[in-house]
Amino acid sequence: MRLIVMGQQAFGKDVLAKLLETGTDEVVAVYCEPDREGKPADPIKEFALEQGLPVEQPANFDDAASLDTLKGYNADLMVMAFVNVFVPEAARDTPTHGSICFHPSLLPKYRGPSAVNWPIIMGDTKSGFSWFYPSDGLDEGDSLLQWECEIGPDDTVIDLYFKKIYPPAVESVLQVCDLFRSGNPPRIVPDETNATYERRCTARHSKVNWHAPVAQAYNLIRGTNPAPGAWTTWKGAKLGIFDSERVPGDGISGRIRAISDAGIEVQSVGGRILVKRVRPDGGGKVSAAEWAAEAGLAVGDEFGE
Repeated sequence: MRLIVMGQQAFGKDVLAKLLETGTDEVVAVYCEPDREGKPADPIKEFALEQGLPVEQPANFDDAASLDTLKGYNADLMVMAFVNVFVPEAARDTPTHGSICFHPSLLPKYRGPSAVNWPIIMGDTKSGFSWFYPSDGLDEGDSLLQWECEIGPDDTVIDLYFKKIYPPAVESVLQVCDLFRSGNPPRIVPDETNATYERRCTARHSKVNWHAPVAQAYNLIRGTNPAPGAWTTWKGAKLGIFDSERVPGDGISGRIRAISDAGIEVQSVGGRILVKRVRPDGGGKVSAAEWAAEAGLAVGDEFGE
């Protein structure tokens, strides 16, 4: 088949590399976002140019010229790997078999841009990824295939996405092409009663509430590690909270219950969180024990207002 690969960043690059590595299908063009002033070129663009592939970077597909260029590649399928730009129906349906899009959740749950963060934050025990037939709605459409994995009780975004989802997701693009090549690709109709739409997870959502149940506070920390990063305050200054673990203990929530080389034990409701790594406002990440010593933190002090 003749393929157009549309994507960005490392995932888009690795999907492209996987397709070129096998050589079963012909990649006729690569689409990615326009260059940003002062920013390095996207990895998928650099890799595509190294491979001698045509690279297109339209800001949108609103004009006839962009659609004509797309049609000119005479593609059988457009593989959309990690795409942030809106691609209208006229562009999606240009290839013979249309387009297929990747999303790092078990659709229709967690439609939206932070689909790896929210399952962890919400305390889910499973996640995965979907390849779906995109429509004009946000991550809406039937799925071609889905892959499922467990979310461990201590998994962070790094664990779930980069260690569990990412490697099989890159490999799965070969199965995606095989399903279309078979001539009868499946369509899994979503159960809309299970659909959720989640906004982008930002610092506005990642402030730790130490007076919440310990599981809720811990899920927020690991579900925002490493980005956007959980945070609290101490003496009015912002303090980023990163690597942590749950430990037993009771006391008044929000208070520091112990400080050791292992980190800072902060009381929540029903248990404590051992904070191992922090980032003081305006600084870099350091061990919690190092920061506590430099900041003069003491047992009995409180985080948060």
